Amino acid sequence: MRSVSAIRESYATAKIAIRDRFDAPAKAAPLLNALAHLTDKTLIELWERHEFYNDVLLCAVGGYGRGELYPHSDIDLLILLPDQPSPALLEKLEVLVGELWDIGIEVGHSVRTTTDCLAEAEKDITVQTALLETRVLTGDKERFTIFMDTVHRHIDPKAFFEAKLIEQQARYGRFKNATYKLEPNIKEAPGGLRDLHLIGWIAASQRLGRDWHSLAALGMLTFEENRKLCEAERVLRTYRIALHWRAKRREDRILFDYQHALAKDFGFDDISTAGRITQRASEALMAEYYLAARIITQLVPILLHALRQRIYSYLSNTTPINDDFYIRDGHLAINDPQLFNKNPSAILALFLHLEQRLEASDIAPETLRALWHARELIDDQFLQNPHNKQLFIALFREPRGLTRILRRMNQYGVLGRYIPEFGDIVGRMQHDLFHVYTVDEHILMVLRNMRRFAVPAFTHEYPLCSKLIEEFDHPEVLYLAALFHDIGKGRGGDHSQIGEDITRAWCAQHPLPSEDADLIVWLVRHHLTMSSIAQKQDVYDPDVITEFAALVGTQRRLNALYLLTVADIRGTSPKVWNAWKAKLLEDLYKGTQGFLNRESGHAWLSERQEEALRLLRLYGLRNDAHEGFWKLLDTVYFLRHDARDIAWHTRMLFARTHSDETIVRAKISESGEGLQVVVYGPDQTDLFVQICSFFERAGYSIFDAQIHTTHHGYALDTFYVFIPDSLHTSYRDLINYVEFELSERINKKMPIQAAPTGRLSRQQKHFPVKTHVQIRPDEKGKYHVLSVVAGDRPGLLSTIARILAANRIEIQSAKIMTLGERAEDNFLIFGRALGDEKIVTQLENELLQALNPK
Repeated sequence: MRSVSAIRESYATAKIAIRDRFDAPAKAAPLLNALAHLTDKTLIELWERHEFYNDVLLCAVGGYGRGELYPHSDIDLLILLPDQPSPALLEKLEVLVGELWDIGIEVGHSVRTTTDCLAEAEKDITVQTALLETRVLTGDKERFTIFMDTVHRHIDPKAFFEAKLIEQQARYGRFKNATYKLEPNIKEAPGGLRDLHLIGWIAASQRLGRDWHSLAALGMLTFEENRKLCEAERVLRTYRIALHWRAKRREDRILFDYQHALAKDFGFDDISTAGRITQRASEALMAEYYLAARIITQLVPILLHALRQRIYSYLSNTTPINDDFYIRDGHLAINDPQLFNKNPSAILALFLHLEQRLEASDIAPETLRALWHARELIDDQFLQNPHNKQLFIALFREPRGLTRILRRMNQYGVLGRYIPEFGDIVGRMQHDLFHVYTVDEHILMVLRNMRRFAVPAFTHEYPLCSKLIEEFDHPEVLYLAALFHDIGKGRGGDHSQIGEDITRAWCAQHPLPSEDADLIVWLVRHHLTMSSIAQKQDVYDPDVITEFAALVGTQRRLNALYLLTVADIRGTSPKVWNAWKAKLLEDLYKGTQGFLNRESGHAWLSERQEEALRLLRLYGLRNDAHEGFWKLLDTVYFLRHDARDIAWHTRMLFARTHSDETIVRAKISESGEGLQVVVYGPDQTDLFVQICSFFERAGYSIFDAQIHTTHHGYALDTFYVFIPDSLHTSYRDLINYVEFELSERINKKMPIQAAPTGRLSRQQKHFPVKTHVQIRPDEKGKYHVLSVVAGDRPGLLSTIARILAANRIEIQSAKIMTLGERAEDNFLIFGRALGDEKIVTQLENELLQALNPK
């Protein structure tokens, strides 16, 4: 009999041998089985060392019970007793479990009698599920057979079926949209391994066998469906095995940390065109995962329906629609299983009926099966059929249900076949560190946001968007623009321009009015323009408004671009959209609207000042209180601040225009998110550096900064800062802290604190942002524009400010834009040194060296 240490060494050596022997991707199932078999042998050897009675059974449960053991998965055991255990037996079992941990087997175990098992199963569906997967390792086999028969007799297949569906719905709720996130959970996300386990559990509860071949033999799967499902399962199993090996622990998320290495392991390489990478190896790896997950989400509902039919027998409630379609129990179905083969146009008609019929919640499973097999009928002849073009456009003209329909069309491969360029972006990753979805999922999220504007129940979320879309003629233009806006991604080059060409060709082939087609194409070409201007330029500068209005040209274009821009930003990531960006976009929209309505710049300025005076009167200030302060300000100040800001500044500062000390005042931002801070006092060297350093050391993010100098040499700087939830107390405390601490640091001329340092994020390590620095004259020739693109990290802004200050460069204004892990900051700067091209080049290099990640 071998010692525990000898068993431990043998077990570890054998695991390494299994890994080496089954390294190829095609060997997923043998590896799982081999690990389970090795563990079986090891457990049995340890069990026999203690000479347990034959009527004490050692059983495997869970995934291990299925005979599938992943490299770092838990090993779940059931020790089945004939009656209540004696103290001696419990002591033996305790020693056994300790030995298991000693040799590196992490176990989850339960010690129960048959009565205990049934009682626990009655209370907990997960216990029922585990018992269905029980496999005896050692002990009386006849007693185990009796035990399993007893378990099956106590499981109600109907109740079990419904309980597992509720579990699935709860899991889908936790992992909403997680299938097409860039770091999906390969086990729990929709389309993951857990969906396959679900079918196995329900089949086991009905004693139908556990593998796909058994279900195919019963007629629940066709040969092609069985082949596709087995292949999808193989892909997910293989990836999960490789994840465990790479992480050296149980890891079910395909994290960025592992994607590149896994891609190389499986033989994927980067694809380059003209010296530029057009597809990373990791993108090809993830495309294979997304395809496997899609197949599972397509076929699992069909199998669930087949299993439901074996449990339930009931009369269906049917409502005929026409000769081809009817509704049965809330599901849209076809009368003839060969309908799609006889009339391929019925594929699009199916989705149009589903969109139009509120009483139809989904497609009947047997119709899904027919649809799944009919996808290849969407060929060139299908695409050239005028009737099919009309049907497709009709989908976008229905008042409700479009998002649901397009998701179904994408899920079942119809959308990518009807628009082949859309098919090219299905499952395509976006390594820009602020999109959290694949390109196709992002597009559908944008379209969902656009449709949400049109739903009265959500008017309170974005009142302006809801008003604009309600008044918009032919809103299908907006939905088609949303569908096509990123269709040019992944082809190399400017995706907006590529998308413009694709969209123009597609619109020319479809029955759309020429003005609508032109607008869709224009929106695709310029879908990033409004966001870029709002976040990089001064939206209160009349020149910026004039130039943007010239590009837009009409109120209809402005409305459409604003709606698409808001929907697009909100569809990238929950972290990217915020109230401050909403305010910038809305102010740019209103400013441009005023220009298009032929409001002169002078009238605009006078109106702003009048509104500021009106607001001041609400606080009881005398009519001339503002005059002394306003005389110190130039026109640029009034152009770059809205009426509310002007009134606030005046109210805070009109009585202290010549204060010897710097005044700091803060309030909750008008956007409702973060703080608005004004700093006023005698100008001094490094003031901007001091302020940036203070905010960064406090953990606040600066969204926007306006630096202004009065006629008498005082600094009047305004900042919009965001406070992370982790630092939030009350706004009153935050305001008091900022006003006191920042004024103390400035007035006492305290040493500027070193810029905070922080490690690069996990995402930036694997998908680094290339640092880019450019200094160029602005359009007027009065200032220079400094553009910085870099990976966002603590201390970035104050580092830039220090270098500018050291070179005697002053900042007029700053636009701070953070897109996930990517910072895109723009500064309006001036200084004598900027007139020397050599010094400008040296300054660019100095910034590059300081900002490049070490």
